[in-house]
Amino acid sequence: MDDQTKNLILAFALSLAVIMGWFALFPPPQPDPADTVAQSELIPPPSADTAAPAAGDATLAQPLETTARIAIDTPRLTGSLALTGGRFDDMQLRDYRETVDPDSELVHLLNPNGGARHPFYALFGWTPRGTLDYDQVPGPATPWQQVGDNALTPETPVTLRWDNGAGLIFTREIAVDDGYMFSVTQTVENTGDTPVQLDPYSILAQHDVPPDMQRYYISHEGLVQMADGALIEDSYKTMRDYPVSDREHTPAREADATENAWIGFTSKYFMAALVATPGNPAAGVGQYVPGSEIYQASLRQPTVTVEPGQTASASSMLFTGAKEYATLTGYEDTLHIDRFVDAIDWGWFFFLTKPIFLVLNFYHGLIGNMGWAILALTLTLKALLLPLAWKSYVSMARMKELQPEMQAIKERAGEDRQKLQQEMMALYRDRKVNPAAGCLPIMMQIPIFFSLYKVIFVTIELRQAPWFWVFNDLSAPDPTSLYNFFGLLPWAAPETGTMLATVFLGLLPLLFGLSMWFQMRLNPAPADPMQATIFNWMPLVFMFVMGGFASGLLMYWIGNNIITFTQQYLIMTAHGSRPDIFGNIRASLKVPKGGKPGGKSGGKAK
Repeated sequence: MDDQTKNLILAFALSLAVIMGWFALFPPPQPDPADTVAQSELIPPPSADTAAPAAGDATLAQPLETTARIAIDTPRLTGSLALTGGRFDDMQLRDYRETVDPDSELVHLLNPNGGARHPFYALFGWTPRGTLDYDQVPGPATPWQQVGDNALTPETPVTLRWDNGAGLIFTREIAVDDGYMFSVTQTVENTGDTPVQLDPYSILAQHDVPPDMQRYYISHEGLVQMADGALIEDSYKTMRDYPVSDREHTPAREADATENAWIGFTSKYFMAALVATPGNPAAGVGQYVPGSEIYQASLRQPTVTVEPGQTASASSMLFTGAKEYATLTGYEDTLHIDRFVDAIDWGWFFFLTKPIFLVLNFYHGLIGNMGWAILALTLTLKALLLPLAWKSYVSMARMKELQPEMQAIKERAGEDRQKLQQEMMALYRDRKVNPAAGCLPIMMQIPIFFSLYKVIFVTIELRQAPWFWVFNDLSAPDPTSLYNFFGLLPWAAPETGTMLATVFLGLLPLLFGLSMWFQMRLNPAPADPMQATIFNWMPLVFMFVMGGFASGLLMYWIGNNIITFTQQYLIMTAHGSRPDIFGNIRASLKVPKGGKPGGKSGGKAK
């Protein structure tokens, strides 16, 4: 291994250690609980002609147990719809539980104000224009009446009705599919003698920052919005820093769309989003209500005019569910919701992240186990990089053959750096050797590593995905621990995230460090004692740095190390440079006069 390649490996390893150590030791700061004000204000969208009421004038729906409700019962959702305000504020996901314990609670996505859980709900309504006032249109406290008494299921939609007593009759038809999508059609009938104008809207309201926020920079949590192909992702902090809008009189940002629009709030795995009917114009508005600590995502549709004796309707959709790749792409294809799959945070390396996920998902469907699918993906990636690795190792072998001539050039050039560089480049050109070729496999591993890390961290398909034995969640750290000798001793392992869990490593981090140490023994220790010491300690450092990372990521890296070791050993042997592994191990363990292992001595290639 030439000095340039060694330095590159060292720089790559130290960079990874710094980045991963920073995220592990210094997560983003938590908000001060004293800044949180739990109040009951909601700002309906204003119209151009009518000022919005003050926040305190808009009364929220009553708590879950005190208002009449319509049950929601679908194959994937369960919950209820509040007749007060006609709001969606009780939604649970049948396929997902809070923990790997099969008896743990279902994931609650939407929750009412005034309940024990974090308030998060959706509201539909109309904004008045002209002479109409807010008390003449349905709002957050409207007492809707159900037409009939059936539950909301995929086979049985529900209809709500409200008469304002002043010539306008409002109805709302709500349907739901077998997945996570609701269709909402709002209709207004004008029985009066003058035309009226109204703006249909829908709102998602999030009270304060969700308490279960992951708060990792690698995963976006907060507002997500698409407007005519442009994707916008704003954190809750960014929403607080929006400029104060002249129209909203609060921090807000609006994005208009002519054909495709959706907006909502996303966590790492789940999302609630308002979707405009594709092909129709709409405006998505992100808004922060100071003092009330409410974050709003609004979808506003064009003004409708209702002549006397006529009716007018406006339709939109509400998604409340898991960010499953197949589900989101299904809605893209069937409902033509543009870029809906990009609600998954694919990151900067999306051109690698998406293909890696698709291959992993394919293997999962083929094998039926996500753990073995990760190992199959590792084999696939190494096979794709094999031609590059082969050229790299061949180039490294040829560089070793040039060592005597390179040494002679250095002696002739002396202190003349320009002459040294010119003669070296001429030697490389004449012998057709690329000195940078040995760096390419390492450089390719950097984006692949971060892309796979992203896939394992943000895709719900990896959430609580089991492998075997005690490895029942590949998105979580290794559950085993040296503290109880991997479950053989009669006490529990330290809780993940504690100092004890960091010190007493699990089985996968130990295997990772061991595989990395053996891989580095393919080459003699560097002649420089400082480099030799760093290379000897690097596997140990990385064991602790990687110890808190997802089990699935450690599985990939262990498999990658083993395959790389095998590839490099066979290729080097085929070119007459069979590594003296045991000699290199003995040399790395030798303690020279300086008192540090890994001195100048090392095994020679046979």
